[in-house]
Amino acid sequence: MRSYSTLILTLLFCLSFTCFNACGQWYEVQGHANMEKNSLEVARTIATENALKKALLIAGASVSSVQQVVNGLLTQDNISIRASGSVNSIELVDELHSDNTISVTIRADIFPQNKACYALDLKKSILFTKAKLTQREHANMGEIYGIDTALIKKINRKIKDHSNYLHAKLLLKSTTAFSRLNQSLNNEKIKQLAISLASNSDSQYVLFTEINDLSLTEQRANSWQIWQQATYPRNFHFTLYLYNGLTGELAWQQNYQSSSVWDFSKRRTVDVNSSVFWQSDYGLMVNELVERAVTDIDKNIMCEQSKGKILAVAGNQVVINLGRYHGVKIGDEFSLLHLDNFIADNGKQYIRYNVSPYKVKVTMLTKQSANAITIDNSLLGNIQQNDLAIRQ
Repeated sequence: MRSYSTLILTLLFCLSFTCFNACGQWYEVQGHANMEKNSLEVARTIATENALKKALLIAGASVSSVQQVVNGLLTQDNISIRASGSVNSIELVDELHSDNTISVTIRADIFPQNKACYALDLKKSILFTKAKLTQREHANMGEIYGIDTALIKKINRKIKDHSNYLHAKLLLKSTTAFSRLNQSLNNEKIKQLAISLASNSDSQYVLFTEINDLSLTEQRANSWQIWQQATYPRNFHFTLYLYNGLTGELAWQQNYQSSSVWDFSKRRTVDVNSSVFWQSDYGLMVNELVERAVTDIDKNIMCEQSKGKILAVAGNQVVINLGRYHGVKIGDEFSLLHLDNFIADNGKQYIRYNVSPYKVKVTMLTKQSANAITIDNSLLGNIQQNDLAIRQ
């Protein structure tokens, strides 16, 4: 399994240039990887991959598969490739070896992320709930029962550090009833749960997580090293369920799974919040899964329309639960949607929103909310709490 040191990447310079259709920027970035446990080729790939990831984060760009681009780069004869998407070209500038460390410097021509949708201008609020260990006995090895909270904290930290489209909130004091309801296929109760949690936390989305597998495999990883203590690969498998907090509908679902050597003794209690855990082979593998998950969450939410909930109505004024944290600015205009609940012939309750004739303009802002008044100063007729505001 691969193992590498904590990534230290520094942006060396950024050179802008003008073009007719789009403007790209050159980023020169350095990445480091440990060669102690890896071959030169693997270590070079790790360092280059992480350098490219850093360049993409800085530029606000994206590419469908960083690994694919890096592998393509390393197999080219002229150390330069053309890549589709936001990465226009990559050049391998320098490579240095020192002790057990390889340092790779790349230069990437990156086009900033094109706004594929107007909704990118506002952040969506998302509530992360505590994960559920569906096989709690799997956590006995190392007594890593706290992984249910540590995983969500790691996802939340990645979102805060790297996401341009999400404003995250945490609910970690207790586990919700989601897994029990999900196991019994009680979709109506899940909808009610998602709507309730979203309403109480002023969130547009709710994310539920199930950790399905933490088991060790039976075949040891170092069977040929009979003089050493046996080490075994350990699985990590979790599933994310993203629900629309306004309608209670399932918006997206995805499984993530991999395995890596559990390089701790069987009797050792492992702190899943420590750097020792997260820098181990197993912790690095989990971290890679988290990075994939965060990217997928971003992609699935970024173009969804930001819908603010009306918190209060008075005369010609409303208070909306979108503020500076979400990207709202003074002068922004919103259309108002009136909430209408109805029961269909099948007996199920549905939500319908009717567009009102009123439009409001933001006059005051806080971090989490905005005050707005009607553009023509008309009184708000049938608008009430829990109705929606959508920016024009």
